[in-house]
This record gives sequence, C-alpha cells and structure tokens, in this order.
Amino acid sequence: MPNRRQFFRTVAGASAGLYLAGRGMGMRAQAPPARRQVSVAGKRVKVVDVHCHWDMPLGDVVKGTPYEKDRATGPGLDDRIAMMDKIGVDVEAISVNDFWWWEIKDQGLARAICNKHNDTLAAWSRQHPDRFVGMASVPLQFPEVAADMLQDAVKRLGARGVAIGGHVNGESLSLPKYDVFWAKAAELGELAFMHPNGSANLLQQGALAGRGGLGNIVGNPLETTVFLSRLIFDGTFDKFPTLKVCGAHGGGYLPSYIGRTEVACQRAGQTCIIKKKPSDYMHSNILADAMVFSSEGVRHLVAEMGASQVVFGTDTPFGWPVTVDPIVDNTSLSNAEKEAVLGGNLIKLLRLTT
Repeated sequence: MPNRRQFFRTVAGASAGLYLAGRGMGMRAQAPPARRQVSVAGKRVKVVDVHCHWDMPLGDVVKGTPYEKDRATGPGLDDRIAMMDKIGVDVEAISVNDFWWWEIKDQGLARAICNKHNDTLAAWSRQHPDRFVGMASVPLQFPEVAADMLQDAVKRLGARGVAIGGHVNGESLSLPKYDVFWAKAAELGELAFMHPNGSANLLQQGALAGRGGLGNIVGNPLETTVFLSRLIFDGTFDKFPTLKVCGAHGGGYLPSYIGRTEVACQRAGQTCIIKKKPSDYMHSNILADAMVFSSEGVRHLVAEMGASQVVFGTDTPFGWPVTVDPIVDNTSLSNAEKEAVLGGNLIKLLRLTT
C-alpha cells in the first residue's frame, strides 16, 4: 500500500534527521555523552531493548523495481550507539519495520530483500557483538519460504528472533497456512516480535484520520490486541505450546482488559475451543514490551502478565520518550523483577552472553 510506505518513509527520514542534524552544525566535534550505567540496588544490570528498528537502504536489491525510490535510510551505527549509551541500553535486538515487502508477489524479490536485511544485521552484530543482535526478516506471504529463511537466518547468520507484523495482506497469522512458520519458530526456540501497522486490516479507510495520530496511538495497540487474541482463540498456542510471541507497545490492550477476554468463553452461546484460560497463554506464550511510559503502567503489566513476560523496549529511532526509570524507580517491583524486565528475560530468550 503506497500510503503506508509513504508514512513510514516520512517518519523514518525525520527520525534519522534528529540523529544526524548536528553534523552540519559542528556538533560532531563535541564529546559523545557518557554511557549510562543502569543499576538496581547497587548492582549493575544489562539492559536489553527488544523494540528497535532500522529502515535500511537496499541499493541494487530493489533497483529497477517499483520500490527503488521508496526506501529510507535510518541513522548509522555510530549514531545508534550514542543514543543507546545516553539512555542506558546495552544491547539492541534490531528489526526492520513496516513489512512492506509482504505485498510483493515476486518470490525471488521478496527473498532477496529479506536476505539483504538479515545479512546486513548479521554484519552489524559481528562488528559489535556486545551491542547488537539481529531479528530475522522473512517473506510471510510465502509461509514455507519464511520458515526456511528463518532457519537460515538463525543457523547461518546468528539471528536472535524474528520480526513480524499483525497480518499478511489482511490475513490473520492464525490461519492454518501459517502453521509451517510457527512450527519452525517454536522448533528453533525463536522469539517472534510482532509490530503493528495502524490497524489498516481492521478498520475502514480514514477511520483514524485527523488530529492526534490515532492510527498510531489507537490503531497500533488495537491491531496488536486482535493479533494476540486470534493466536489464543484460534488455537495457535495450543498447536505450538513452546511458542513465544512479544507484542509491541505493551502488548496492545490485551493486558489492560484481560478480564473481559478471560470471561468470554464462560458466556452462554460462546464457542471457545482452547485448552487453557486466555490468561494462561499470557503468562506463558505472550510477552509485552514495557513501553507504557509510567511506573503504574509497568506495575500493571507485571501484575497481569508476570515479570517473566515483560521486557524492555524503546521504539528507537522514532523519538518516544522512553527511559529505564519507570522500571528502576518502581516501588511496586522487587529488585529481581526489575532485573528481569530490564534485561534478564531477554538475555535468556535471545541467548545473550552475560
């Protein structure tokens, strides 16, 4: 969809400018900010960020295609490390966002784009193995190819997870045709990080237009909520009980209103064929990033999901005011829970060295 690509190109270009604007103003001569060292009760802890994007240039891969002039360039490696140091992030798990390549019907082109993503992120990881890991890009419009490419990215390139959207050209990922992909993710033990795209698959065109950026602040969590709910109610987690899926932006609205979801199957006339309660899947299969901007929001996520299911995320480089403070300074969390959310959970899930 050209409008969606235009939106992300504009946002990514503006975000990159925030990082790079100083180059023409003499700011490069200034000393970089000191690296923030995050501690809990005097103990240094590793902070791992699951929610980081890079809309990388694709060069010859898309030359001569309709996508040639449609790819923005994100901030470079040095700029990203400086931002990480400023807010106290030790490791980023980087993904390529928007999933525009899922619209491509040419299997060879879709495969080439994902290979470019995966090879580039692997190179970044090799250059700075203590700061970056890549999350695989896959062409989910071709589920079997996506499964094969995920295995290649993990086994050959060292990817630590896979990035996915909330639907494939309007189709739910809970449909049986996508089981081959979920089976491979579960087999490899790879975390699937789901990022939404404004609920274009759920709402009529223009429904969230106008002031306030509602496509982002309402549409994104709505898409995540529906995506996770379908994985529950359509039995995806029952088929693949070891599968781990992380929903961006606090897991959408699901953790905030799990009570309504929980009782849905108890009402007369409801048809729910699942093996456990919805909250059981939220305590085992579903994770959420702690990108909720307040100590109370973090407390609520942990209370509803458990500390083992909440991880740190910033949405870099899109300029949200995310810090570690709502976790570090949270009087409702134990020190062990703070360590888990800041990085401990992702150290295990992404197989990082401590």
